[in-house]
Amino acid sequence: MAPSPGEAPSAGRFRDLAVRAVSAAVMAPVAVAAVWYDFPWFDLAVALLTVLMLAEWRRLVGGLRRPGWLVAGSLYIALGVLAAFWIRHDAHVGRLTFLWLLGTVWATDIFAFLVGRQVGGRRLAPAISPGKTWSGLAGGMAAATLVSIAFAYGSSADWLRLAIWGAVIAAVSQTGDLAESAMKRRFGVKDSGHLIPGHGGILDRVDGLLAALLFVAAVRLVGGGTAPWT
Repeated sequence: MAPSPGEAPSAGRFRDLAVRAVSAAVMAPVAVAAVWYDFPWFDLAVALLTVLMLAEWRRLVGGLRRPGWLVAGSLYIALGVLAAFWIRHDAHVGRLTFLWLLGTVWATDIFAFLVGRQVGGRRLAPAISPGKTWSGLAGGMAAATLVSIAFAYGSSADWLRLAIWGAVIAAVSQTGDLAESAMKRRFGVKDSGHLIPGHGGILDRVDGLLAALLFVAAVRLVGGGTAPWT
């Protein structure tokens, strides 16, 4: 957000942060409640988000003018949604896994944003997303690691194993974020939508989570078990 004439850049920076914080404070409890109480609230919430994400993707790529991109993005969203249902509806660790994923992805987003803005430094992918820095990625990975350690102590899981998983999920979620940024840059779109003040659209908010869900689901499919717990 560019500051208005006569406004100090820091004022614009913290005003932007305040808007993002208020939006997150409204959305986070709803998301956690849907995950906690599961069916039908989780299923209804995901179904609604799926419709919104598909509509945003269609708008982003220009609809049927680019059928290949439309189908590819829709398939990616559909696979992410299937991964969400599969992970959450695991009878043993579904709730715990999904809450952990939310916690690690949110911690990554928040601290990558804060550390990147405060510390700055070398750009992570300047051709795709000039605002992202290596310092922000490091801050996000550190935060995700700490959140994972907290989950480990709360669930009696191996703390070192889960800490490593947290750092990996942070990197995966940032990759998902960058992938969506690349798509927006390709199609000349700033945000996927305008539904969420300070965040843009639904895809802007869940791009990292979709990538993390797909990654965890793929690991479980290939290796079996209930990653990251076993």
